[in-house]
Amino acid sequence: MLEQRALIPALLCGVATAGYFLPQIDQHRLPTVHRQGDFTARAPDGCIIKGNISVETGERIYHLPGQRYYNETVVSPAKGERWFCSQWQAWWAGWRKSKV
Repeated sequence: MLEQRALIPALLCGVATAGYFLPQIDQHRLPTVHRQGDFTARAPDGCIIKGNISVETGERIYHLPGQRYYNETVVSPAKGERWFCSQWQAWWAGWRKSKV
């Protein structure tokens, strides 16, 4: 019912804006998205190098299969971590190889 909605242009700081407000009755609550825990990403085909960001230093480190912490390393894209398909790709993106 568009005719019942109050379209009120707002003036903010002397500048006209196209902001419009609906009466409180007609407004619907937006859904809330909750992310609990860390979502881990699956490796794309052929990309087995794990890019991990150190919690302590913020350093970007990549891990290769067979390295000491490879199996324990979890890739969390929400934290900026990612998978790489080659060492060159990881290096070019600014990540360093794990020392152990």
